[in-house]
Amino acid sequence: MLTLNGKHIYLRALEPEDLDFIYTIENDESIWELSSTQTPYSRYLIKEYLENAHKDIYEVKQLRLLIANDNHESIGLIDLFDCDFKNKRAGIGILIYSKPSRQKGFGDEALKLLMSYAKSHLDLHQLFCNISEDNNVSLNLFENNGFKKIGLKKDWNYINGSFKNEYLLQRIF
Repeated sequence: MLTLNGKHIYLRALEPEDLDFIYTIENDESIWELSSTQTPYSRYLIKEYLENAHKDIYEVKQLRLLIANDNHESIGLIDLFDCDFKNKRAGIGILIYSKPSRQKGFGDEALKLLMSYAKSHLDLHQLFCNISEDNNVSLNLFENNGFKKIGLKKDWNYINGSFKNEYLLQRIF
């Protein structure tokens, strides 16, 4: 699909071969705060998830795509979630998991590709995201792509014994 191909990365549907990559991400406690996860996932559950990943976005209200580089290496994930087609909006989240791939523009390219897809193929009117107040890299990524801070949720997430504020950002097409 041309819409999901960029200059240096491409987005693709999840495959059974992605089990180890997703298992590693989902069980990496250092990033659990990004997804509000508190428990590990078994290989069995992730395998089941991958077996159902083909389901239609209109049915499951979410879309998870793998971000791969020019060498076809898996470097991250990008999601649409809480898809509300009646109101033409969805949440969006991104993770560049491969540390050597961070801060190289891959996240920016992936975000642009999925934003374009959301607008042209899914006919969405807006996207939103939730980002911790101290996550400057993500805040810059989304703000540089037209997202505006529309709210600050005080003491929203309890992480490692203290509360963190979280911004709500919105991009209207």
